[in-house]
Amino acid sequence: TYILNICIMDTILEQQRRYHEERERLTDCLAKECLHKKTSLRENINSDHRMRLQLDRHVDCSEKLFFLYEDKDGLRKEEVAALSGPNEIGEFYNRLKQIRDFHKVHPNEISIPMSIEFEELNKLREHTDEMTTMVDFTDEEGYGKYLDLHHVYNQYCNIKGLERISYITFLGLFDRLQDIAKDKKNSQYREYLFSLLDYLHSYVQRVKPLLDMSQELENVTKDFAEQWENGKFPGWPKESGGALALMGAHLDLSAFSSSSELMSLGLDRLKSALLALGLKCGGTLEERAHRLFLTKGKNIGELDSSLFSKSKAGKNNAGTKEAAKNKDLATIESQVFRLVELLAEQKVATKENVQRKQARKDGEEDEEEDASASESDDEDDEVPYNPKNLPLGWDGKPIPYWLYKLHGLNISYTCEICANFTYKGPKAFQRHFAEWRHAHGMRCLGIPNTAHFANVTSIEDALKLWEKLKEQKNGERWQAETEEEYEDSSGNVFNRKTFNDLKKQGLL
Repeated sequence: TYILNICIMDTILEQQRRYHEERERLTDCLAKECLHKKTSLRENINSDHRMRLQLDRHVDCSEKLFFLYEDKDGLRKEEVAALSGPNEIGEFYNRLKQIRDFHKVHPNEISIPMSIEFEELNKLREHTDEMTTMVDFTDEEGYGKYLDLHHVYNQYCNIKGLERISYITFLGLFDRLQDIAKDKKNSQYREYLFSLLDYLHSYVQRVKPLLDMSQELENVTKDFAEQWENGKFPGWPKESGGALALMGAHLDLSAFSSSSELMSLGLDRLKSALLALGLKCGGTLEERAHRLFLTKGKNIGELDSSLFSKSKAGKNNAGTKEAAKNKDLATIESQVFRLVELLAEQKVATKENVQRKQARKDGEEDEEEDASASESDDEDDEVPYNPKNLPLGWDGKPIPYWLYKLHGLNISYTCEICANFTYKGPKAFQRHFAEWRHAHGMRCLGIPNTAHFANVTSIEDALKLWEKLKEQKNGERWQAETEEEYEDSSGNVFNRKTFNDLKKQGLL
């Protein structure tokens, strides 16, 4: 079998077998990639890009297999006939001779087995570290965490007629395209819109490589066409030029079924109706009736330009061009809206990141810039120096020690009810009484987590307080034996117990 496989190497059947094996190994590799544990956004993005490459390779193999099975040139059929014909032994030795001759000419020609290739892919996936880079991001983008819209923001500020705003305000308004007035959507706005679409499209492909962008944009185009037809697309009211009904001339064509019926209206009436639509109003009675009947149930854009007067035809052509231009702009806007929806998480994170940066003090910024300039890229990849085990801030570096002591994070609080969990600082300690961990511990003790047990962390103290509260509640409860009153025939008042005792003795 091994010799036979070598014999048919590089034949059509061997190519088909190899493509089938490659597809199966790619499927197994995709399954392992899905099951591989990802702990960060960087690892998720890298994993998606690896899966994208494997999916593209799988599709390429499938297309080649389809081409080979289709066998338009008939070579596969000839090969199968040669291997299964009466001279199959001769064919076998002929191909074996070709293989030997090839290896004599190329003695060092070695092909890497497919199993070794995929073993290397699996090892690469297992040993991928946190700093591995598979796609290019700018420093501002933080490997898919934030958007970098500075270039687009500069274009927005250069649009004539728009108010100049800050970058952080722009981050909250850049997708509110419907708020921009129609008369301000000029050529500069068109350039800005294309730049914004190009950036968002590129960013989505880098962050979400498994997303089928062509299908997504096709769905957007279908939804847009429906909204545009109904005049419901945001920022663009319905264009004039719907079905033609001669309301200005007080003539409803729905009541007429043919042009001959319109002739009964007379020359003057037909002329006024044609003038109301800007159509040619000359000619005989029959020509006017026929020209007017052609407008029944149609849009202005659907009519032949020869029906209009010269001045009206020029206006209609200009209006048609303007409408097409507006529709193209609205199409781009619909795609921008959809891409921003896909990046809603990054949009919010970008605005919060800019706000954090602006809230930092100038002195801290200068110190961090000096420190970052002095450190090399290798030092940035290492674990930050933190001998006092201080908490890490939003930038991944230890917070200042004075801030650590100001918030009391050097003080530890242990709660026995929370299974001896330790809380750092008074703020976290006070907050934990209303959180799930403490509530679960109280529920396990059979005690309600009410305000009476605030600041109680010992199980023994909580049980004692619960018993005391139950006794207090029992003491305050209504006791019918001693508090319910009865009156005898002489007007004497007794409690329930005394009244029953006297009654049993016959003293009442």
